[in-house]
Amino acid sequence: MQINKYIDHTLLKATATRSEIIQLCSEAKEHAFYAVCVNGSYVKLVKEELQNTNVKIAAVIGFPLGAMTTEVKVFEAQNCIENGASEIDMVINIGKLLDGEIAYVENEIRLIKEAIGKNTLKVIFENCYLSKGQIKEVSQLAVNAGADFIKTSTGFGTSGAITTDIQIMKEVTNDKVQIKAAGGVRDKEIAEEYITMGVTRLGTSSGVSLVTKGVSDKGIY
Repeated sequence: MQINKYIDHTLLKATATRSEIIQLCSEAKEHAFYAVCVNGSYVKLVKEELQNTNVKIAAVIGFPLGAMTTEVKVFEAQNCIENGASEIDMVINIGKLLDGEIAYVENEIRLIKEAIGKNTLKVIFENCYLSKGQIKEVSQLAVNAGADFIKTSTGFGTSGAITTDIQIMKEVTNDKVQIKAAGGVRDKEIAEEYITMGVTRLGTSSGVSLVTKGVSDKGIY
């Protein structure tokens, strides 16, 4: 199994520096990862580093809390696309979902998707804060709103991807959208298990270790 083709090689920590982002891109090229995933301020740099390669550029918005206004998220998404990203990983407004404001959450996803057009939209749920019923609910509304992917976690919550949550997401969406597992994907065995379950993208900062050693000692994302 070519795990590298599933990996969004990720660096989202607050202390990420220019040299670390350049190293991230170098690793992505060397190992032929699917994409590099960064914060918006580094999209232009990543575009320069990845020119003339097949590695995609993904940018996070509303990250990691998801509590910004919809208007701000829409602007952020458009700005990242203009700067060179072709994939957007957005965080839903978790508090609104917990308050039962389903229409707000669905409308926000729809507006961001409309703003980025044919570019890929991944919707991050942060499952660690949701009940199983809420995971089902938000999975369905993401489909309704036009998402391309649904994603388990930011990697900054209390826990990351787990198999039971992925099973729920898969059952509800029935292949109408793709699934990205993120947060704690640091072991080749679990990565392969997720892929076997139907996950088509893995968000991890441990991509190099996964493809070279099969395991990582990193403690985040």
